[in-house]
Amino acid sequence: MKKLYFLALALIVFACTTKEKVWNESEVVGYYGAQINDENIISVDDMMAQLSTQDSVNVKVEGEITATCAMKGCWMNLVLPSGEEMRVTFKDYAFFVPKEGMEGNRAIIEGKVKRTKTDVATLKHYAEDAGKSVEEIAAITEDKDELAFEATGVVILNSEKSL
Repeated sequence: MKKLYFLALALIVFACTTKEKVWNESEVVGYYGAQINDENIISVDDMMAQLSTQDSVNVKVEGEITATCAMKGCWMNLVLPSGEEMRVTFKDYAFFVPKEGMEGNRAIIEGKVKRTKTDVATLKHYAEDAGKSVEEIAAITEDKDELAFEATGVVILNSEKSL
């Protein structure tokens, strides 16, 4: 009876442990911030569906990188189903991603996404960080309703070898 009890307990403990993702190192560009496991990763489309009924959600999402901050790597953009971009910043400014060469790669990000209004000054700051021209920056004259994602952890995968 003790052996059966011990076996049942061992199975429960084994079943409750989280399996950490062991990506093939040849596909990983880098790990940034908190470690992320491979459970409950959703698509950007699924994230948008969750946001249709809520103003903010905590998610782990995979999407395509369209840009990173050329100054420090302090933000990146992921493409949304509409073709627009969602800015991803990093919790407490605690980590950064590469400043160049990430466009087209896949990112798995974990954190909180919310609807927000970004003011003109901040939009111009982001445009400067992205290396936009003086004319493009001057054309920013209105606040923008958008999604803002604050990531606690990021895994960047080479788009040619990713999931």
